[in-house]
Amino acid sequence: MSNKLENIDHHDSQGNYIFQGDNIEVLKRISKDYEGRVKCVYIDPPYNNGEVYDHYNDNKEHKTWSSSLEKTLALLKPLITEDGSIWISIDDGNVHHARLLADSVFGAKNYLTTVIWQHRTTRENRKLFSNNHEYILVYCIDIKKFTLSANRAKATEDMIDRYKNPDNDPRGRWQSVSANVQAGHAVASQFYTIVAPSGKEHYPPKGRCWAHNEEKMKAEIKKGNVWFGRDGSGVPRIKKFLDLSSISASHETIWRADECGTSKSAKKHILKLFSDDLVFDTPKPEELIKKIFDISTVEGDLILDCFLGSGTTVAVAHKMNRRYIGIEIGDQVASLVVKRLNSIVENLDFDGITKSVGWKGGGSFKFVSK
Repeated sequence: MSNKLENIDHHDSQGNYIFQGDNIEVLKRISKDYEGRVKCVYIDPPYNNGEVYDHYNDNKEHKTWSSSLEKTLALLKPLITEDGSIWISIDDGNVHHARLLADSVFGAKNYLTTVIWQHRTTRENRKLFSNNHEYILVYCIDIKKFTLSANRAKATEDMIDRYKNPDNDPRGRWQSVSANVQAGHAVASQFYTIVAPSGKEHYPPKGRCWAHNEEKMKAEIKKGNVWFGRDGSGVPRIKKFLDLSSISASHETIWRADECGTSKSAKKHILKLFSDDLVFDTPKPEELIKKIFDISTVEGDLILDCFLGSGTTVAVAHKMNRRYIGIEIGDQVASLVVKRLNSIVENLDFDGITKSVGWKGGGSFKFVSK
């Protein structure tokens, strides 16, 4: 479906939109309607690496590239929710410039991290160094709020293996944590003697106190929630039982190809969908974008990409049941992006993250031409 930009009803914020047009102009037109509503922005702007690709020229004067990116970031910032984030793909040539631009717009205090993505696994022997990675700069509107709302990684096998069951507790595997804590804000009821099953007495170390008052500690001991070692005389420790729903891990900043795909695997995916078309030269793999959304969003959240390229961002958003806005000036928005989304709606795309998310087709979107 095609509409004119000036006729679109931007108040239909539940809809999925693909806009064809200059990203700065489109962002200006939709700014009021989407202010503070976008949970995650992902952009893959031109890297200005001096190359000329089929769908765009990546060889501009540095000042022109820098000014354009800064204006775009400034327009994106008001659209992001207070607990939202922006993820910026860039390569080694301009990562430092992009970092400075993002610092100036979002504030250095709202810089979260830099992800290193292994975008290729083969060696480039034509050069002295084979550059096998790219970067993703991550910024927030408010780091504290984003950290609270973001999804942590699943517990690793190493973390799960820390839980044992040396006393054959019928409740399952557990690990112990210290029963004493710093005494800085302690009250009198946290200082007392604990008598172990063997009869040995324990008093909190100097500068420490017991985590519970005496009445609660006795109740925990009675429930079998305090461990005194195999001989029943050790320093008391509190048992924490394995609950996979409550333990999680932090995210690492090196994202490997075997998990997040490569530029080559992404291009193979596009070629499989559009073997007769001139495909985008530097697509991102769906697995990479999925990982970003897994961290930063939940179903129903609104995603925005204003350098849409081959449409990977909106393809992943559609399959993951996120709402989305995509903006692209190039003609491939019709020849590639719209066709790609139609194939997803009709359940004709069996690659990328289709199987991992259990995508079965459906949904809709609106294409707004220039």
